[in-house]
Amino acid sequence: MKPIALIIDDEPDILSLLSLTVKRMNINTDCADTVASALALLNEKSYDFCLSDMRLPDGDGMDIVKYVQMHAPEMPIAIITAHGNMELGIEAMKNGAFDFVSKPVDLERLRNLVNSAVRLNKPVNKTASLAEQKLIGSSELMNQLREKINKVSRSQAPVYISGESGTGKELVAQLIHALGSRHDKPFVPVNCSAIPKELMESEFFGHVKGSFTGAISDKKGLFAAADGGTLFLDEIADLPLDMQVKLLRAIQEQKIRPVGAETEQNLNVRILSATHKNLAQEVSQGHFRQDLYYRINVIEVAVPPLRDRAEDIPELAQFMLGKIQRDGPRITLSDAAIDKLSNYHYQGNVRELENILERALTLCSSLQVEADDISLDDIGNMTSAPAHSASSSDDESDNLMTPSATLDDNPAIPPRGDESLDQYLMNIEKQAIIEALESCRWNRTKAAKKLGISFRALRYKLQKLDIE
Repeated sequence: MKPIALIIDDEPDILSLLSLTVKRMNINTDCADTVASALALLNEKSYDFCLSDMRLPDGDGMDIVKYVQMHAPEMPIAIITAHGNMELGIEAMKNGAFDFVSKPVDLERLRNLVNSAVRLNKPVNKTASLAEQKLIGSSELMNQLREKINKVSRSQAPVYISGESGTGKELVAQLIHALGSRHDKPFVPVNCSAIPKELMESEFFGHVKGSFTGAISDKKGLFAAADGGTLFLDEIADLPLDMQVKLLRAIQEQKIRPVGAETEQNLNVRILSATHKNLAQEVSQGHFRQDLYYRINVIEVAVPPLRDRAEDIPELAQFMLGKIQRDGPRITLSDAAIDKLSNYHYQGNVRELENILERALTLCSSLQVEADDISLDDIGNMTSAPAHSASSSDDESDNLMTPSATLDDNPAIPPRGDESLDQYLMNIEKQAIIEALESCRWNRTKAAKKLGISFRALRYKLQKLDIE
């Protein structure tokens, strides 16, 4: 059965063009030229998609958006705005519109929009997707988060995902993508803080052969890699201001120009972004462009810190423990261990809980992790400063997570440099294990005794650290 769309515009020529374009996509259409006639049709029958001009003789497209949100929220509706009036389009998406296009209507962009809208009504195993992405927790905060994810996944609006480090912002982005109309297209995550400034334009937009020294062949950028799908810009607050200008234009125009290219390329990409910083504060301090902030922050999804949903910790800990174990008999958590974990103030959030459980598993000598197997003191000393909030700066983050003065003042411990704390500690641990093994002529039993850990713990660490 063919999908059916409702097209609304008071200019006969434009209405005819829009209807013909949609019909050629094998979609039936009904047409209306006023708010009243459109609402009458919406009240009479169900549609798979609705496209409405913003300005109509007896009202505007926002009236239709609000009606749809109340009476047919599952139906995607897109708005046509006047040339250059992006603010109205963004307002429409904030009110629940699926997407918007500006006049004069780019027919290729319109076809992409209609395809995405119609695909939303095709069955997707959402329950399986949620389970697969492992969004664990039964608290009210997590139920609200799931509801928000389900809602924004049915839109093409840019989404800003806020939350502290370690809360699972990329996981939320993956879910929004997996539950939306682009679920079978690429999901391309990029950590903006990890790209050297001089390579950013090439990484984002690509380059052509010979465009600069070292460009020995054409390269497809991240935007092109995500064409048809979703581009997730993690730590977007770390982008330099000149790159923010270029990013804003790419998002607004849905076009990019690879470095050294003479022509632009049309793209169809949904933008999701995230940062642990307070983006509004970054704007007020002049570190982030206000126009880009409004463009990416059409809808905000806030991911709660773990300490605000302590009731989820038992379920989450049991799930993580099962994920960490690769083989052998199943190990569980004792009630005392769960109580100890539940009463801890997690400043590293879900990521910190996972690290704690990994350490507990290496210390456990039975099939049940006991409270004594859970070491919180070392981690607690490293995170004894006030809770890390979304407004913390990079320097504050380093102070919270890295006892840098102690490490640098101790000549026996090498400086951390640019390594992450986890990688730095893992390298130290790996070196200590290798030295112990070499001193014991690779007798693992003696090496475990020398290290003061169980043989089982050593075997786990050998596997984890990839020591042959």
